[in-house]
Amino acid sequence: MRALLPANGLNTLRKEMDRLFDRIWEGGLPEVTTPLGEWMPSLDLSELPEVVIVKAEVPGIDPKDIHVTLNDQLLTIAGEKKFEKEVKDEKFYRMERSSGTFARSIPIPVPVDPTKVTALFRHGLLTVTMPKTAAARGTMIPIRSE
Repeated sequence: MRALLPANGLNTLRKEMDRLFDRIWEGGLPEVTTPLGEWMPSLDLSELPEVVIVKAEVPGIDPKDIHVTLNDQLLTIAGEKKFEKEVKDEKFYRMERSSGTFARSIPIPVPVDPTKVTALFRHGLLTVTMPKTAAARGTMIPIRSE
């Protein structure tokens, strides 16, 4: 069991600050967030030659309670993690799990085809796959030799 020390939370804060500064130095805009609830799921945004992928950790949430929208290259994942029913005379010594509504919006860095976006939920991980448009994939130009 970990000791409850004030420094335990500082490590998480340091990691978040490092991520923010990394994005600023790389020339990217910080992600847009919508403060609807008290927590936001962690996510990864990655790009492959044909698709852009967002993976969001949403454990303990029913997929019916998650909504994914794409509007003008802005992906929004919103939903609600419901609090478990209280048990009469239950006394908590520690309460760390988050609950409530959440929304997370992030700009997508390249044009994607909104008609071909798919979302898959498996074991608490939401994976949103967005195929790039033909313009975003670019065109391979063959080189001829004389």
